[in-house]
Amino acid sequence: MRKLTLLFLGHLLAMPVIFAQSGYQMPPLQVKTANGILEGVDESGIRAFRGVPFAQPPVGDLRWREPQPVKNWTGVRKAHNFGPRAMKLPLFGDMGFRSDGISEDCLYLNVWTPAKAATDKLPVMVYFYGGGLMAGDGSEPRYDGESMARQGIVTVTVNYRLTIFGFFSHPELSKESPHKASGNYGFLDQYAALQWVQKNIAAFGGDPTKVTIAGESAGSFSVSAQMASPLSKNLIAGAIGESGSLLGFRQIPTLTEAEKMGLEFARTVGANSLAELRAMPAQQSLEATTKPGVPRFSANIDGYFFPKSPTEIYEAGQQAKVPLMAGWNSQESGYQGIMGKEALTKENYEKAVRKMYGNDAEKVLKAYNPATDADVEQVVTDLAGDRFIGFSTWKWSDLHSQTSGKPVYRYFYERPRPQMRTEMGNVEAGLAGGVVKKEGSAPRPPAPKGAVHSAEIEYALGNLPTNRVYDWQPADYKVSEIMQLFFANFIKTGNPNGLGVPYWPAVKSGGPASVMHIDVQTRAETEKHRDRYQVMESFLK
Repeated sequence: MRKLTLLFLGHLLAMPVIFAQSGYQMPPLQVKTANGILEGVDESGIRAFRGVPFAQPPVGDLRWREPQPVKNWTGVRKAHNFGPRAMKLPLFGDMGFRSDGISEDCLYLNVWTPAKAATDKLPVMVYFYGGGLMAGDGSEPRYDGESMARQGIVTVTVNYRLTIFGFFSHPELSKESPHKASGNYGFLDQYAALQWVQKNIAAFGGDPTKVTIAGESAGSFSVSAQMASPLSKNLIAGAIGESGSLLGFRQIPTLTEAEKMGLEFARTVGANSLAELRAMPAQQSLEATTKPGVPRFSANIDGYFFPKSPTEIYEAGQQAKVPLMAGWNSQESGYQGIMGKEALTKENYEKAVRKMYGNDAEKVLKAYNPATDADVEQVVTDLAGDRFIGFSTWKWSDLHSQTSGKPVYRYFYERPRPQMRTEMGNVEAGLAGGVVKKEGSAPRPPAPKGAVHSAEIEYALGNLPTNRVYDWQPADYKVSEIMQLFFANFIKTGNPNGLGVPYWPAVKSGGPASVMHIDVQTRAETEKHRDRYQVMESFLK
């Protein structure tokens, strides 16, 4: 036994010599950044660095301030575990986190790199999570960066402040700001993370001149925002948006309007000054946002991050002039939001549209026109999805194709998730790819007929195995392979085309666009329903 042990130890001691003689160098798990040395972990050849601070903790007097630069540290900082997630309410019970609790101290990012040396200069993807700017975290398994790293891409996920901590405005905040602005702190966090990437990603083998930003839902809103802002637009080389942009129906408030909402919140909680608001415990502030009449805090035209509305910026061609890949899903929203419990007949559908649109109903009924009762479910599902998020994504990609001078690639994602695995028990599917407890003994609702909101994330990022809720089939892995290749090609070259994927033509400005329909039979088709989006666009005027 002693002889075998000595022999084994001898092999271990000889391994570095063997690697050195073969010319192969094991990449170091310690990386020197601008603020100090980080130590990551080896995940079968992919180095992961988790919980990396990119700004000071936004606590105390730093609550509702721009993110401040990280303070340097001495020695080696272990980057083995995810940092805390941002303060938020449990809005989506099926979100899964691997983070170290919840805290205002949340400004951390995570890096996965396949690089063997700092000189590799690999392309970089920075991914912003979804959750309505009210939920989400960079530690969610569906955003895990290992699979994309195995495609030769340095992958980064970023935490940013949410809800009241990320988007609260107040006159006193604007007064103390060097830029006379307040709100948009969540977007400023993302900007700070992009600055960190510019300074540090080369040490991880990434190329700071080849940074593609990407995100889904609120993460896609964030991509459209970072492209529009004069602060960050020159820090990126490409953009990917999955379901959503800020160029939709909801007009972004001005700073004055946002400040009024902040004053109303202060009145609601009995705070007479900014100092009293900052002194409130974080959880108390968060729970106060659930009170009746309290506004939802989101982006505003603050004169600093947004000098004017994002739509005006894109119309003027002042956004980042980079290639864009954007699209949405076939069942972004359910028909129930329009039809309620009414039977799916043409008569009931027309009544619902007339009630919803009034004098504009005829335009909508002409564009969203079911031929028979059997067609109503699909048509009203299309209308619901476009109202929710499809139109804003179309508007973003259409306008960028007109004013950027750069290629735009539009997709329509159609693959429904499969049935849940039988052993999942008394649960039903949630909105974030997980499950929520099913009430009562009623059977599970039938599986969606289309791709619901957020369904594409695990496919696009190669993370089907991280989601054990669904009974993934060979066809699902085929779709994932194609979609991930599209993403990887685009991140590497600004073009999704390459070996192993169908040819994807870019959008031609001003006319019917070519759209990549992503499903088991992935194929490019000329868009069939431009008239629908032009009707939606008419409501903006």
